[in-house]
Formats: sequence, structure tokens, C-alpha cells
Amino acid sequence: MSASRQSGTTDELGPGEPEPGGAELLAALLDGMDAALCAFDADGVVTHWNREAERILGWSADEAVGRPGFAGWAVRSADAEDVGGRLLSAMHAPGRRVDEFALVTKDGGRVLVRTQSAPVRDGDGKPSGVYCAFSEVHAQIDLERSIALSEALFENASWGVVLVDADLRPAVVNEHAARALKMGRTALLGRPLGEVLSQGVEELESALTHVLAEGAPPAPAEMWVAVRGDTGGGEPERRCWRSGFLRLGSPLAEEPVPLGVGWLFLDVTEAKQTEQEAAQLRFRSQQLHRAARAAAECEDPMEAATVQLDFALAGFADHALIDVLVGEEPDTRLVRTAVTPAGAPGPCQPAGRARLPVRYMEGHPAPQCVERVGSVRASAGLATADRAREWALARQWPESSVHALCAVLRSRGRTLGVVTFLRGASRTQFERADASYAESVAARVAAALDLAGVGG
Repeated sequence: MSASRQSGTTDELGPGEPEPGGAELLAALLDGMDAALCAFDADGVVTHWNREAERILGWSADEAVGRPGFAGWAVRSADAEDVGGRLLSAMHAPGRRVDEFALVTKDGGRVLVRTQSAPVRDGDGKPSGVYCAFSEVHAQIDLERSIALSEALFENASWGVVLVDADLRPAVVNEHAARALKMGRTALLGRPLGEVLSQGVEELESALTHVLAEGAPPAPAEMWVAVRGDTGGGEPERRCWRSGFLRLGSPLAEEPVPLGVGWLFLDVTEAKQTEQEAAQLRFRSQQLHRAARAAAECEDPMEAATVQLDFALAGFADHALIDVLVGEEPDTRLVRTAVTPAGAPGPCQPAGRARLPVRYMEGHPAPQCVERVGSVRASAGLATADRAREWALARQWPESSVHALCAVLRSRGRTLGVVTFLRGASRTQFERADASYAESVAARVAAALDLAGVGG
């Protein structure tokens, strides 16, 4: 606003008089643009020429302004009529017009540019010239490719893509990620990750924070997570997501300004589980082989039975115990024969010579295993620590036991007893594959017990 206006005087500017400083402001705006810009009057004479146009073609504003079109300097003579006609035709065309021209640089080179031209109108709305914004075609194509890639990632990608802002909250989510996170794309925006994931959120947030501070990691990371919406009426299912991270910075800032993190992930749960199962099977087969070789060196068959259990416990269970059947039908009972220490894990040892029967409660997994002649699994479930301790002690197991697996001991068509494997709270409950392994171990233990004349 002028000084006269600020002072409240009546000395107003005339209707056609420019505001003081208006020319400088216009020049600053033109020179600050990222796109090259030039303008022509109704006769095709160049009236404006900014710094970006000078950078692309090499002609300064002093050399360009006042020239009649591009003929003879910015285009080849053979192309001058066609280029000039197409530019000036934008004066009378509705909207913007897009063209591609080969222009000539000051040093004689040629550069292909993409132009957007539109009419300039006077106070009466009549065309009075044309302005033309242009950029090098390869730069425009790079920009269009970047935009197309971004749109494709957030619409059609076959893996999850999430743009996380600097506050670690989702800002943009594609369809694949929304399905994996069990929530709508709009509902996810701005929501803390802790409200979306029930497991793995600390690891994920730590990775995002690291990327914001240090940049992208050199390789993808595999993270096990559980989605809150994926309960299925019980425990959330754990999924393995192979994740890659990219730090995003603003291309418009002089210094890098973090806009957030691009998080790309792919569900590899099935492949990971298959890999883990294969590795587990290889390890257990090796353990059975080692146990057989060690047991073959034992002179005492009872020692061979406990050696089999010692090898089986590695990576499988925390404790194991052997109960054998004594007496004749129908007056048979289970007697504790060998057991691992109740406290810290240790080797399985004979239980002593007392051979007192174990008074198991009704419905105990060990007698059930003998009756069914098959494996029985049991677990304290989600009980509190005190309830889990009561659950274990009531079944005459070490108080740290939370999961149990009983496998029947059979040899030469006879049931000799039962072997029980126990896990603490730090391990998962026994699965069907665990039962198959326990049965393989039980068969070897039963053969050694039969040779020792124990059980049955």
C-alpha cells in the first residue's frame, strides 16, 4: 500500500497506474519460477523472459525481449513459421494449449521442450497476447514418470505402501496395505501405529525413527506383527512382513526437510513358516541321529533311555519325565521312573528306587495318554502366573510348567508307560508337528525301557 494510503489522504492512484514496486514484484515472481516462461504481445513480439528460460536456451532477457517471435534465433528458419503460428494461435483458443517444439540454444544446440500456452486478455477481455511456459521434455517426462509411479504404488501395487509422517502416523495408505492392516484407507490416516498393531509396533516405530534420523537401511527387514483387527475371535495371528523403508525429503527446500518415511511391505508369513519348519525338521532329525549314536554306546538300557530324552529336550522342551506302568490289569498304576530337575534345566536322571505310584488327578493327561494309546496335549492357556503355578502343581509337574505333551511308550505291542514333555511360559504351546516328534522320541525311549525290563 502507498504512503498516501497509509496516511489516510485522498491522493489515490489513477485507474491505470501501477502500484509502486509492482514491476519489481513481477520480475521477482517470474525469475523465481521453476518453469521457463516467456510472453508475446498481439504482434508476436517477446515481452517477458525469465531466468529459467535463460538457463535452458542461453539467451538473456536483454537479448530476447523485443524480438519478433522466435524466428532467426530460438528456432530454425524452416520451423519458424510453424512454431510462431502454433504459439500465437493460443490467443484465440479456449483454455491452455500443449505443444512440443525443438528450440535452438544460444550456442547452436537444439533442445526439445514441452510448452503450455494460453491467451493474455486486456481489461475488456479481448486477447492481447500469449504467455508460454515451457520445460525440457526429458525433465517433464521424469516428473510425469514420478507422478505416475507414485499413483501406481498407491493404487495398484501388489504390496503394501504406507507414507508415514514425521510423527510416525500414516499419511497415505494404498489398498493392499489397508487390507493387510484390516482397516479402511481413510480410517488409518493420522492414527497412531499402536492403535493398529498389537504386536511388533515397538520394532516398527524404532525402524521408522532410525530412517528419519539416519536414512534408509541397506536391506529389507523382516518383522513379525499382529494386527488388532485380525483376532478371529481369539489371539491375533502373527504375520511376517518383509519391509523396506525410504526417507522422504522435500525437493523444494534448500536443505533436506524430512517429509516422513515411505514404508513398503510384503507378507512373507507362509514362506517364512515353511523355512522355519524345514530348519526345525532338519535340526530334529539331526538330534534323533545323534541320540541314537549316543544311546548305542550306553551299556545300561536305562541310561540309553535318559540319553534319548536329553537330546530331545534341546530346543523342544524345558523338562521331561518318564512314568512306567507296573502291576497287572486291572490294577495297574503309573510309577515315576526318570525326571529332569524341577528347577533349572538339566539331564534326565532315574527317579530312585522307591518306585511309588504317582497319584494323578482325574482327567490328567498322562493316564489319558495311556488309555487312548496316543498323544495328549494340555496347556494352562492365558492364566495368570499364580493360576498357571496352581495348574502345574495340581498335575504334579514343576511349577514353571505352562504347556504339556504326553506321548505313549510302546514296544513289542505293549504299553510300557508315558513320557511327558513340559514347556515354560517363554515357549509356545505344543503343536501337532511337536506331537509327531515326541512320538518318534517315545518309540526310541520305549525300546530302551523294554530292553531294561522296565514297564509293562
